[in-house]
Amino acid sequence: MYSSFYAAARGVIAQQQKLDVTANNLANINNYGYKNKSVSFSNLMYYNMNNQYGQDTAMKAGTGVKVEMTNTDFTPEAYTETDGAYDFAIGGKGFFRLVNPSSGAVTYTRNGHFSLSQQGNQFYLVNDAGNRVCDRNGNPVIVNNGTFSGEIGIYQFNITDGMQSVGDNEFAPTAKNGTPFLVQDGKLIRHALETSGVDMAEEMTKVIESQRAYSYALRMVQTSDEIVNTVNSLRQ
Repeated sequence: MYSSFYAAARGVIAQQQKLDVTANNLANINNYGYKNKSVSFSNLMYYNMNNQYGQDTAMKAGTGVKVEMTNTDFTPEAYTETDGAYDFAIGGKGFFRLVNPSSGAVTYTRNGHFSLSQQGNQFYLVNDAGNRVCDRNGNPVIVNNGTFSGEIGIYQFNITDGMQSVGDNEFAPTAKNGTPFLVQDGKLIRHALETSGVDMAEEMTKVIESQRAYSYALRMVQTSDEIVNTVNSLRQ
C-alpha cells in the first residue's frame, strides 16, 4: 500500500516536470532558432513480489518513474526573411559559435539574430545576450563600416544529443558531443532567421496527456492514503 502511494507520488512529480518542459516550449513558439525539447522517462527499481510463504512470484511491483533527461531536437527548421542587417540563418545542420567576452565561455546557438556591440573603437557582432559571434577561425567577428573581419563560421558536432541548454537559446557541449568541427560547405543565409521548432498541435496534445496522467496519479495517491487509513483504523 505504501509502495503504491510513493509510486503515484513519483508519477505526479514526473508529469509536472513534463508539463514544465511543454510550457517552456509553448512560451518560445515565436522565438527564432528555438529548439523543441521533450522529456524521457525511466522506470525506478522493480522487484518481484512474494507469496504468503515468502517465495518469489511472477508479479512485479515498482516505485514509479522519473524524468531521465530532457532531449533537444536540433532538426533544422524553415527560415523567414527579415529586414535585419545582421540577421543570419543556417541552411542545414550546424551552429553559430559564441564566446562570452567576460568569462571566455564558448556556447553554440541556431539563433542568428545578431547586432553590433562597441568596445573601444571596435564593433563586435554579438547575439542578444552580448556574446560575440565567431568566424571560421574561432575569432570574434569585428565589423568595420559594414565589412566583416572574417566569414561567420558554422560549427557542428558528431553527436548533438546531450548538449546542455544554458539559456537564451544557447548550448554548451559536453564530453559526449566531442570536439566541434567547421562545416566546410555550410550555407549561411543573410537577412533571414530560422523559425521556432515548436509545433503548437503537438505541444497541446502533450499538455492534455500530461494533465490526464497527472490527474490519475493524484487519484492513486488519494486512494492509497484512504486504504492505509482504513487498515490502520481496523487495527485499533
